Amino acid sequence: MKLKSLLLRYYPPGIMLEYEKSGELKTKSIDLLDLSPSTDVSALLEEIQRAEPLITASRSHQVKLLIQRLQDKLRQHSDHKFELFKVLRAHILPLTNVALNKSGSCFITGSYDRTCKVWDTESGGELLTLDGHRNVVYAIAFNNPYGDKIATGSFDKTCKLWSVETGKCYHTFRGHTAEIVCLSFNPQSTLVATGSMDTMAKLWDIQNGEEVFTLTGHAAEIISLSFNTSGDRIITGSFDHTAVVWDTVTGRKVCNLIGHCAEISSALFNWDCSMILTGSMDKTCMLWDATSGKCMATLTGHDDEILDCCFDYTGKLIATASADGTARVFSAATRKCITKLEGHEGEISKISFNPQGNRILTGSSDKTARIWDAQTGQCLQVLRGHTDEIFSCAFNYKGNIIITGSKDNTCRIWH
Repeated sequence: MKLKSLLLRYYPPGIMLEYEKSGELKTKSIDLLDLSPSTDVSALLEEIQRAEPLITASRSHQVKLLIQRLQDKLRQHSDHKFELFKVLRAHILPLTNVALNKSGSCFITGSYDRTCKVWDTESGGELLTLDGHRNVVYAIAFNNPYGDKIATGSFDKTCKLWSVETGKCYHTFRGHTAEIVCLSFNPQSTLVATGSMDTMAKLWDIQNGEEVFTLTGHAAEIISLSFNTSGDRIITGSFDHTAVVWDTVTGRKVCNLIGHCAEISSALFNWDCSMILTGSMDKTCMLWDATSGKCMATLTGHDDEILDCCFDYTGKLIATASADGTARVFSAATRKCITKLEGHEGEISKISFNPQGNRILTGSSDKTARIWDAQTGQCLQVLRGHTDEIFSCAFNYKGNIIITGSKDNTCRIWH
């Protein structure tokens, strides 16, 4: 085995190794999830060298520099104040979703007007209109980290795959018998998964446009799905009160996550694929062991439905957003509530961490988005200006751009 190159990965912190084995180029990653500004770099370097034979003495200085660069990045504790950059009157009819590509250079909007539009973040200019669906375009996604393809899922029961560069439609995936309401690319960008009101999820091959598997077993609509980081598992969350983990290689069910007593609103894996988080209309989130499917903890405290939940990039923190107008931060290790985010005057439908993990973004029916300190729960900034509820908001990969989408038919770009 011969090491070819070392690449830095900021979020979650790590170093990617490209190496040659039997003439083939392969990659592996060294995750540095516990790295902090105070970590002893020399001691960490010794630890890495003991565990990873590809990091030879001649490469140690380079690795040390990469770790120091990661530390510098972590020190940039974003005291950044976001300002409104642009208001985009994106569509004539209401927006359904907003999504950024990895770099944040462009983003997409789905709408009831049956189109998906691609926008340039820098100028706020429209790049493309993806036209072809015969009903609401509801679920949208880039194939991050690559960002050269877009998938759109529609109430017309089809999913379409598009070129970001030209707007050409590569494939129309047909087979669902009801509205498509969620979709996702696998991390390798070889598959698209779609979830539908027909109680089924389907996996589609990006290259040939064929259906690979139909995942059947839910007794009600599937409204959430996501792949794990390695792409060998997918989780589906359903109105039947359960989530199911599936093997993407065989299409078989791995385990049923049974425990919630109302509809599931979100279901996702943490970064290292060891845990699963589910949020439910039963006012709780549950933390599950991803391998055994056993419930490890129930996170309680909210007075109304959980509308969204997420892990930070390292999987150490969990954030929950509720119809009770508050959000909470929990420790994944102790399962205790660390802090409450109070201040919104309406339900919170979206929550996410910035990539550094020190800030939380929330979007609410009170027409504002807010930025919070993830540790103290202090509200650092209120993003005002929308004239109707915000249902979508997201950070870019660097954490220095925010996009908000509202029922007022506009998108706002904040720098």
